[in-house]
Amino acid sequence: MAESADRGSGWSLQASAVPDGVRLELALSDLGGGPVTAAIVLDRAEARAFARALLAAAGDAAERTFPKPGV
Repeated sequence: MAESADRGSGWSLQASAVPDGVRLELALSDLGGGPVTAAIVLDRAEARAFARALLAAAGDAAERTFPKPGV
């Protein structure tokens, strides 16, 4: 399970194997005044595509946060 670095934001992400692929659960401790959990089941191909999209988004965010120094 992954949790946010900032404990104040109150979220967690859990992945678990299921017969048809992977079950992802995103839990938010406070969304509009109450806790919310969203769960989706992805087959292997969908899970791989989702993981690639998350990695691409993380890489893009890192590039925007730490731009190349001007030489």
